[in-house]
Amino acid sequence: MPAMENAMTRYVEGFLLAVPAKNLAAYRRISRKAGKVWMEYGALQYVECVADDLQPGEVVSFAKAVQLKRGEVALFSFIAYRSRAHRDRVNKKVMADPRIAGMGPDACPFDPKRMMWGGFKAIVSL
Repeated sequence: MPAMENAMTRYVEGFLLAVPAKNLAAYRRISRKAGKVWMEYGALQYVECVADDLQPGEVVSFAKAVQLKRGEVALFSFIAYRSRAHRDRVNKKVMADPRIAGMGPDACPFDPKRMMWGGFKAIVSL
């Protein structure tokens, strides 16, 4: 995997979701296709990560955040951009792409209602 372009990364869109373990291969296939589209339109990096070591928190945790159920795994994903404006331009193109249109909520191998995402300004990037 190429190194993150630290000097250029100023904005990250992060995602947290739960996927049934039996659907992980299908999720990976969809993610590879989606990631290629995001990169084609200018994203600096597209990363999907499956939980390997989730520590329980007293009040909150990754597992609690996505209401992780037996037989599911948590995923954390992010897409890196130069800026929020760059993210908005890339996402506009991605969402208009017919390759992505077929990946709507009905095609998801997970419960999209338990997915969360947000945009973040990078304050440290080494």
